[in-house]
Order: sequence, then C-alpha cells, then structure tokens
Amino acid sequence: MNQTAFDFASRRSAVFGIKGMAAASQPLAAAAGISILSAGGSAADAAVAMAAVLSVTEPCSTGLGGDAFALYYEARSKSVFALNGSGRAPQDLTLDRALSHARNGKLPARHPDAVTVPGACAAWCDLAERFGRLRLSDLLAPAVDLAENGFPVAPLTAQQWAESESLLRSAPGGSTFLINGRAPAAGQRFYNPDLAHTLREIAEGGQAAFYRGRAARQISAAVQAQGGCLSETDLARHRSEWVEPISTTYRGRRVWECPPNGQGLAALLALNILEEFDLASYAWDHPQRLHWMLEAMRLAFLDAGAYIADPQAAPVSVSALLDKAYAARRRSLILMDRVNPALSDGKPLESSGTVYFCVVDGEGNACSFVNSNYMGFGTAIVPDGCGFSLQNRGLNFSLQPGHPNVLAPGKRPYHTIIPALATREEDHSLFAALGVMGGFMQPQGHVQVLTALVDDCLDPQAALDRPRWCIDPFTPGRADVEDGLPEVSLADLISRGHTLQRITGLARQNFGRGQIILRDPASGVLCAGSDPRADGLAVPLT
Repeated sequence: MNQTAFDFASRRSAVFGIKGMAAASQPLAAAAGISILSAGGSAADAAVAMAAVLSVTEPCSTGLGGDAFALYYEARSKSVFALNGSGRAPQDLTLDRALSHARNGKLPARHPDAVTVPGACAAWCDLAERFGRLRLSDLLAPAVDLAENGFPVAPLTAQQWAESESLLRSAPGGSTFLINGRAPAAGQRFYNPDLAHTLREIAEGGQAAFYRGRAARQISAAVQAQGGCLSETDLARHRSEWVEPISTTYRGRRVWECPPNGQGLAALLALNILEEFDLASYAWDHPQRLHWMLEAMRLAFLDAGAYIADPQAAPVSVSALLDKAYAARRRSLILMDRVNPALSDGKPLESSGTVYFCVVDGEGNACSFVNSNYMGFGTAIVPDGCGFSLQNRGLNFSLQPGHPNVLAPGKRPYHTIIPALATREEDHSLFAALGVMGGFMQPQGHVQVLTALVDDCLDPQAALDRPRWCIDPFTPGRADVEDGLPEVSLADLISRGHTLQRITGLARQNFGRGQIILRDPASGVLCAGSDPRADGLAVPLT
C-alpha cells in the first residue's frame, strides 16, 4: 500500500456515548476494549485486553518486555487505586558494573544491563484479579487471535517501526519483527506466532507461567547471552504493587497520579505552581500564558530530577513537595517578563516509545493505563520463541553515587510512564481519565491538556488537537514548539529569553499521543477524544 495515501489532514469531532468508551492509539485495541465491555467485562477487564492487543499491534512502543502503571477509579466507592507495574534492576547489577559499561555517565541505550525485570504481565494479571469479572483467557483472546492470524499495520506505527529497522536487523532475535529483512509497511499484514504462544501460556497459567516458566528462562538466557546479568531468580521475585496514589487540587478538580518512582509528581508540581496564575484570562497561545507554563514546568522538572526515585530505597516527601506553601515559594521564582536562568537545570533527560489508553464502563468505573518498553523496541533483544523485545528502563537510573535515583541491585528506576485521572472535589465523581504518552513529554502533556479542559472548558478532542510545546530533553533552556503556534507569540517568547525550535511533520509525534474520556456525573454521558498524532480513536459501546 502506498504510504503517501495516508498523507492527509482531517478533523475529528469528540465522541459521545453512555454505556462505555475505549480510547487507544490503535483502532484494534479500542475495538478489543469495546468487545470486552460488551461481554460484561469491567473497565479493568477491557484495559487488560487493550494492553495485550497493543503489545501485538504496536510492538515498537509496548509489550510483555516492558512495564506498566495503572490508575483505577471505582465508581461504587468513588475511590482511586494505583498499580505500580515497574520492574527492578537485577540483583547482580551493581553500580561499579554499570560504570564499567557507561559512556558519558550513562549506560549505552541498547546495553543488556539496561534491561530491568519486565513488569507488564504481572500488572495485567493483578489488575484483572482485583477489579475484573471475566477470565484472563477471555481478556487475552483478541490479542492471541491478532498475533496468530495477523493484523494490518497502522500508518504512523509503520513509520515508527521503520525507524528501528536497522536496529532490528542487527539485534539478537530482532528478525521477529521484520518481513524479509524489512519493517512492515502500512496496511501490510504482520504475524507474530511466538507472541501468540506466549500469550496462551499466560492465559492458561497466569503470571507464574511468565515469571517462573518458559518465558523467564528465555528472557534470562537472551540477556546473559549478550553479556547482561538478569537472572531467572530476578524474574521469579518480581511483584507489582498496589500503592497509594498521589494528588493535588486544581481549580475544583483533584488530579491523581501514580507516586514515585513514576514522574507523575512533576505534573502535579507544575499544576500547583500554575494554580495562582489566571491562565483563563489569556488565550491559550498568548505569550504570557505560555511563558508561565514553560517556567512552571522547568521548576517541576528540577524537583522531579532531584527527588523522584524508588521510594523503598530513597523515600520521597511527596506531601512536602505538594504543599501549596511550597508551590508558592517555587512560583515566586518565576519572573513575569523574562526567563529566570536559575531554572535551566530543570530540564528533562530523554524521550521514549510508550502507549497510553483509557476505558470507562457503563457503571462509571474507569481505568487509565500506560504500558511501555521505553525506547523504540527497548533494547531490541528478543528472547527466543517469545515474540516480544525487552525494555531498556535501566537507562533512567542515575550513575552518580549518593543520588536518590542511583542504580542499585533490586531497585526500581525513575520512570517516565504516567497515567492520570481527575475527579470533582465537590462530590468525588469521575471527571476524566487521561494521559499523554511519550517519555518526558508526559507530565508536560498532562499539564497542557488539563489546563485546556479545566481553564478553557474544551472537549477532549479539541484539547488533544491543540498544538503543544515540549521542553527539549537534550539542549538546556530550549523548548520545542509544534507547528500551529503563532509566530507573534514565539517571537515574544524569544524576546523573553526562551530558546525555541519549531517541529513539523511526523516529528510532531514527539509531542505525545494522548487519549481522554470525560464523564458527566448527572447524565452518565461519556465524551472522548483520541490524539491526531497517532493511529487511534475513541469508540463508544453501543
């Protein structure tokens, strides 16, 4: 199929429904979520099915070799639950060992010692066990079918896949994701029988089949064959954790994130700083508003880089960081008319490949879920006969002795992937399930779409369509701005000391790929949107 056939501009309306809604970066994943809801499944059941289908249809971004985080809103109790499905460093991976491989103070991107224990499988199983209604085999059946019988690759996914073609040609087992040595083209049917086999094992034996069975043996063997140290014992020890979510208030909404080691704290810190600025009195693209938001995000990243780590190894005083008085002190550092050079160290670090999706069922239960193998295909190491590549989350450890996020055996790294939920303060009803995938863009995306929803009262699709900015991960003091922001605003920001770079074309995917579902508490009406920077859509249950 001719790739240029997909070079078109389109307009999407927000999607409305009542009985249920699923939104994902792949239409087949959204369809799987709806099929599970129609079979009587809960939002948790649908989320697991969607995660599994995404592991088949978008392997460049996600899969069983990666990690997952979830937030779950239980309508009956009006409570929010957080699941940490991130894995730990191998027990034999010491700081000295990592430093012996390091280049410029970091592990090489595709080094086998960058592989942490993949936590996605346990997260799927634990979410389904606590809040699901259907059998695990039913939830994984759509993914098994697509892996075994093939699926047509979506156009933007094909572009991402092609960017990793040379990596996959040279990586151990990378040919699993190639057809005659090439990445699949848009519309081309792709088969992954090895992944179908692995998913069947999980369907029959649960997470034990993955962490103590054939997959664990093959994962360990593949990593060690490349010189890494991840062992079967490391995999057998893995457990995901139900943890207390963290939150802050923003103009009558309570915004929920997973706690550290995730970076959701960065979004909450920025919202706290912005709450006392009258954003709504300015147009969304006014330079004053953009200036406030950029500087607030720099401050938030400064704190995130200093404090976010595995809380079991380096406890983080989240309550102190989210105190409104602390936000006031940080806010006082923002100069009204120019960049404060003291904030330049608050830059993020790197980007990645991730999927975000959300689902709300007819009862108002909601799941906000993110699954990732970090960089495109992670390390690209594919365990023999398993059908998935292994993540490289270990890159986000600090190798600086004494840093809270310094690498240590059995420790979880700073994590970029963050789902979000928002509730109404007056009655604790669900306001939104939302997320914007994409490395260190994620908290920046959360802040931008939440301010669009709350300050500007936009519908989900309009909020996701709005052009974005992203503090640049590699150049101190620089922000990338998406095509669509007016030149007059950019010129004003430059005069204030901001360094900006305009991004166009397919590179706009670097601004994240989000999904949003809103719920009206009185009518039960659901309103959803799906990011135009991805292949997906929002689908209502009929």
